[in-house]
Amino acid sequence: MTSIPGKEKLHLSLRPGLYLVLTEPRDGYERVCEWAVKAGLPCVQLRYKGQDECEHLSLAHKLRRITAGTDTLFIVNDRPDIALMSGADGLHLGQNDLPAAEARRLIGPELLLGLSTHNLDQVARANDAPVNYIGFGPLYTTNSKTKSDPVVGPEAILAAQAISRHPIVAIGGLNLERILCLGTYAHNIAVIRAVCDAPKPLIAMQKMHAEYMALLHNRIK
Repeated sequence: MTSIPGKEKLHLSLRPGLYLVLTEPRDGYERVCEWAVKAGLPCVQLRYKGQDECEHLSLAHKLRRITAGTDTLFIVNDRPDIALMSGADGLHLGQNDLPAAEARRLIGPELLLGLSTHNLDQVARANDAPVNYIGFGPLYTTNSKTKSDPVVGPEAILAAQAISRHPIVAIGGLNLERILCLGTYAHNIAVIRAVCDAPKPLIAMQKMHAEYMALLHNRIK
């Protein structure tokens, strides 16, 4: 299969910091993705909720072109076929999507594979899954999904970190204030509305990414 030229996919890893999920951003997928690259974010995930398969694939190709050759990885939500056809760096799965082992067989060993978890039992089961990282949440109430999973609360991130063998991406209702109160138990902080609904999305993502990286740096010191 021929993919769009981009970064070498061998030994890909998810850098710590802000993990941006794009779902119908007000300023458009391409513009917000360009801002994410400019801000130096570790990755952008395309979470397309429309029904138009051609539009979905077209969007994936566009975001792949924007991120190709940069330090910002491109991840596709739910769809291994779209991830492969667009030459994405990774695939993210929910609990009701393909089993991680089956998805890994489809996408091969080189692409990143993430898995959403919503309670500690799912975190523990994910330890044996062939994934590179897990999402954990929602930590707070969120309106980014029509049917959200039960809120686990920010205090649960410590328990998840204690039992997980994989890096954790915290998600669910996070904004700058909540990120600063969360601590450094997560490898990444996933945001959607806190960036996409901000008056100035580029400034919002730059600030959140910088503030969380400062927290991580201070923990290491």
